[in-house]
Amino acid sequence: MNQRIQIDPLVCHGKPVIRGTRVLVSTVLGALGAGDSMETLLEDYPSIDARDIAAALEFASRLSDYQVSSYETVS
Repeated sequence: MNQRIQIDPLVCHGKPVIRGTRVLVSTVLGALGAGDSMETLLEDYPSIDARDIAAALEFASRLSDYQVSSYETVS
């Protein structure tokens, strides 16, 4: 889905992480959702950069973008 996001059953039990790190995508998203700035995240997790944070946001966006199909009524 994204070159910067890795899902590997041998890394963090298969949870999505920033590639080459053990920083969970959910950790990045949770920190942003709680109001942390990008600068704070970069200070707290020096192994990631701004492109990784953008990739985490894109990953979440794609996961949450689902299509709804209408159902036919069967009589």
